[in-house]
Amino acid sequence: MSKKPEDQEFGYKLLTPFMRAAFRLYYNPRIIGAEKIPAEGSIVIAGNHKHVYDQCLTIMATKRMIHYMAKKEYFDGKLAPLFKFVGCIPVDRSRRDFSSAMSAMKVLKKDGAIGIFPEGTRNKTDAFLLRFKTGAVAMAKKSDAYIVPFGLTGDYKFRSKNLTVRYGEPFKVGDMTNEEANEKLYREVERLMLENLDEEKENRKHA
Repeated sequence: MSKKPEDQEFGYKLLTPFMRAAFRLYYNPRIIGAEKIPAEGSIVIAGNHKHVYDQCLTIMATKRMIHYMAKKEYFDGKLAPLFKFVGCIPVDRSRRDFSSAMSAMKVLKKDGAIGIFPEGTRNKTDAFLLRFKTGAVAMAKKSDAYIVPFGLTGDYKFRSKNLTVRYGEPFKVGDMTNEEANEKLYREVERLMLENLDEEKENRKHA
């Protein structure tokens, strides 16, 4: 019987050190504000989504096990064993997937960490940031978890000069409605992305 995503800590700890080293060597990402990710307690790490490797940047930023929610199609391809081995949670985007939400809540109730992309899919449009779905804030509210926003910009190229992820201050939904919290999360992610781009422009000026 295969293990549930919340029970795959061994696989995660076994594979991620090699992934971190290889990813850092090849892509040369800048990770800013990693110290803002709480070292313990339930958290939902949420930000924009531009590439299939986006989750690797958060895996690099913290030693905590991050259970990323990923579309179920990833579990049907050649990389399916990898996604399962490191505790990713499959999500059926064609319907309201209650089983994936329940798996994520089990992780949070055990003071674990969930990674999620509120845009719901990779942004392949000309829009700066897609509209956020409310799943991230809903889970955080139900579990009283902190939400850790991040903004990701740049290119996935060999020894990239601009691939950057920046983490913001954690916050709780508290008395906010899901819609209010979702708007706050959206604006925080947008702000972090803009900070990355502003810093990139300054670096180019002084290069």
